[in-house]
Amino acid sequence: MNAAKQIMCNRWFHLVKKYNASSMVFSHGCHKRPFSTSRSRMTVMPAWVIDTYGGNDVLRFTRNASFPILNYPNEVIVQVHAAGLNPIDVSMRGGYGASSLSMKRDPLNLNQKGSEFPLVLGRDVSGVVMECGLDVKYFKEGDEVWAAIPPWKQGSLAEFVCLSANEVSLKPKSLSHSAAAALPYVAATAWSALVNTCGLTLENSAEKRILILGGSGGVGTFAIQMLKAWGGHVTVTCSKDAERLVRGLGADHVVDYSAGPVELALGTLEKFDVILDNVGGDTESWAMGLLKPWSGAKYVTLVTPFLQNTDLLGVADGMMQTGITVASKALKHLCKGVHYRWGFFIPNGAALDDISEMVDAGKIRAVVEAEFPFSQVPQAFQKVEEGHARGKTVVQVIGGGGDHAEC
Repeated sequence: MNAAKQIMCNRWFHLVKKYNASSMVFSHGCHKRPFSTSRSRMTVMPAWVIDTYGGNDVLRFTRNASFPILNYPNEVIVQVHAAGLNPIDVSMRGGYGASSLSMKRDPLNLNQKGSEFPLVLGRDVSGVVMECGLDVKYFKEGDEVWAAIPPWKQGSLAEFVCLSANEVSLKPKSLSHSAAAALPYVAATAWSALVNTCGLTLENSAEKRILILGGSGGVGTFAIQMLKAWGGHVTVTCSKDAERLVRGLGADHVVDYSAGPVELALGTLEKFDVILDNVGGDTESWAMGLLKPWSGAKYVTLVTPFLQNTDLLGVADGMMQTGITVASKALKHLCKGVHYRWGFFIPNGAALDDISEMVDAGKIRAVVEAEFPFSQVPQAFQKVEEGHARGKTVVQVIGGGGDHAEC
């Protein structure tokens, strides 16, 4: 899965200035919150939404999207200064994962079908905390934060978003909001796969040989930098025109998949301790043979049939089919001395804390390729699709959802 992505930057700071001039209280260590500043106009906000699943034509700009509210005491409301699009947003626009995500939003099935609409997309956010729940201790109003938004929640293509404090982290001081929004979703995905699933850490990565299949996408470009910061030896597959990018990020060895059968070129190299597969397809049929057998070597793929199974078979049957598939594959490869795993995005504010430190230390940088205004969100979606098809990292900076957005 190449995590090509796009991010949105808020050029309109008039709202922040108005709030600073009002009765809002920026308190350090206390629980005062600016309920008195809520006005009738704050019941709605600008946003890009979809009312049904489909192509780019279902995207709709509105100034009347529902303003988010705190439903739990551990939540925060963030004013969006920069927001992001990932390939999963393009897929979600078309209905991918609708069955599972609807169940997550409404586990008791109390709402009618289609209750998720209007749906706001966008998985990355960088912005400023505007309100905190009573149980939020780590953040205060006015903090600059970033986060990766779970796909079952309303996204960041809006002026405000509500998140759990556990999903939020203080933004790297060295990055602007627009640059910061290039990282959280791909960073959390790569962290989940490499740290949670494969067990890699700063302490044990120095002697590891890691292969990243599809290394020029968002997850790949982040993983290269993190693993090199931890001292790992990183081999990457990508197209010829992306070689300069991945080498600039620290890749030790690059294999051009367009120059011939990539499995033959990789087969001549020393075997690997970890393989991160962002490509999928028939890759696992030959990639498993590139691992060191009987040494704890792991293969983890981010391209899984889980959501597709639940969409086609329903939640219960889809989960059963998924369980059978992953268990049978894991057992099959375990008999050959290697570990087979699936990786998934997991929102993780604590991981973003560590990543923020690495960014400020100069070990990880954001890759920003182009910019779009907020009025051109449909064009931004189109660019994500084009970049994902080419296997490139595509990060677009686009305007935020302030009152003066020209839409």
